[in-house]
Amino acid sequence: MFSLKGKTIIVTGGARGIGKVVAGDLAKMGANIAIVDMLVDEAKETAQLIANAHGVKTNSYVCDVTSPQQAGDTIGKIADDFGGLDVLFNNAGIVLHKSALEVTPEEWLKVNDVNYNGVFYMAQAFAKKLVALGRPGSIINNASMSGTIVNVPQEQASYNASKAAVIHLTKSLAVEWAKHNIRVNSISPGYTRTDLIGGVNPDWVATWEKASPFGRLATPEELSGAVIYLASDCSSYTSGLDMILDGAFTCV
Repeated sequence: MFSLKGKTIIVTGGARGIGKVVAGDLAKMGANIAIVDMLVDEAKETAQLIANAHGVKTNSYVCDVTSPQQAGDTIGKIADDFGGLDVLFNNAGIVLHKSALEVTPEEWLKVNDVNYNGVFYMAQAFAKKLVALGRPGSIINNASMSGTIVNVPQEQASYNASKAAVIHLTKSLAVEWAKHNIRVNSISPGYTRTDLIGGVNPDWVATWEKASPFGRLATPEELSGAVIYLASDCSSYTSGLDMILDGAFTCV
């Protein structure tokens, strides 16, 4: 039941980091993978690596998720190229560590445009295509534990607010689209060790590790199981769920 063999899965922000790792693990379960990213060369490289490693069909697509037109065009192209659609992993996102007193309107809009509007535009285009094709599907939005708690010591109100919005958007779409047999869920990872962590204040990382009951950050691989479950037929009656994957960080 956890098999994804023959399913077409779109991974936004799939060129690197969490998206790249999860895309590879989805392919390991038999899924064909469409990598969507603004990093043209890295997206192509990731798609080829996954194809070589797992023998599945892959392709990469350049798309600005904040553009409804590009979102719709890209979804349509993927459906044509792969002969259908099954799952969307809405993973693209950005973070800004900046005081709410100092963040500019342009910065606020950019964070929310990518993290919130982009999630909606891709989900809407995906759902419209599924309805037109008469197919069921699964949408998995990458939110964050930051949508549930306020992170410290860094200040990032723009990010936290955008992720809280994603969580409630997920629940709203789950209710609206149940009649179309389109499930909508989200995962909310805790602090995860990716390449981006290398550019973060090391004192912050030490604080996060100390505050975690596990005493460490997650690895991207530890998020894959949740996405596989939500993408598979095992979760056929699971919709509107926000699955917090934080090593019990938000429990204390």
